[in-house]
Amino acid sequence: MPVSALALVILAGLIHACWNIIAKQVGGDSRFAFFTSIALALIWAPLGLPLAYLDVPGWGWVEWAVIFASGFVHVAYYLILLRGYRMADLTVVYPLARGTGPMLSSMFAILFLGEALSVAGGFGIIGVVGGVFLIAGGPSLWRAVRDPAKTARVRAGIGYGVATGVFIAGYTLIDGWGVKTLGMSPILIDYIGNLFRLVILAPFVLRDRPALVGLWQRQWKMAFVIGTISPVSYVMVLYAMQVAPLSHVAPAREISMLFAALIGGKLLAEGDRGPRIAGAALIAVGVMALAMG
Repeated sequence: MPVSALALVILAGLIHACWNIIAKQVGGDSRFAFFTSIALALIWAPLGLPLAYLDVPGWGWVEWAVIFASGFVHVAYYLILLRGYRMADLTVVYPLARGTGPMLSSMFAILFLGEALSVAGGFGIIGVVGGVFLIAGGPSLWRAVRDPAKTARVRAGIGYGVATGVFIAGYTLIDGWGVKTLGMSPILIDYIGNLFRLVILAPFVLRDRPALVGLWQRQWKMAFVIGTISPVSYVMVLYAMQVAPLSHVAPAREISMLFAALIGGKLLAEGDRGPRIAGAALIAVGVMALAMG
């Protein structure tokens, strides 16, 4: 993986971990997802609209199919992620989501997109996944499942984390194909896709407008923070995909686990610090192996 792509992925990982910690603290639902999309559309309009004016007229049905598919998958991903954060700990949901997604997307890229994976890259993926498992709790995950006091919360975290990961793999493959094969602008995939997400969410969240207004008054500041920084992290990853194999970029994104373990675990006062720090270190080694591969 080129150094430039690795640098983009590392910075994107820091930003991604930060906005997920904010989302966990908010405890929002589909209405918060709607607020975030509004914020993104407004804040990034000075960049997104001029690019759309230049590029969108040249799009065909294939490009629009990518936008529609990406929009649907992103909505499902974000709603499941938010629900997982309401039902379980971030340090269970987030690692499992981030581990499942890149593993699936990397396997798909190798099997169906013809990408090759070196020995170092293979060990890198193993390191990333192993580190994710440790951060999620390692063997204590299964002990917690046997503990009646923790069973429901841990099972919810595992279920929502894995489900979120499946959708992460979905949008990674869709958007990655768009930028690598069709040459679509990473910025436009995210910006136009976000406008489509607004259309999807609007009929559901506008049914109870008084409740929506009340939530807006409490959550708009955090929605604007996430709407500002979350596109930066994802667009960085899409640009990295233009110069590096998707099967390397997707697992390398898990460097965000290091930041989540060091920042999120402390801020949210979630336990198992030892295994999670060890997992973060293992992820760092895995990322270096991917970079060499």
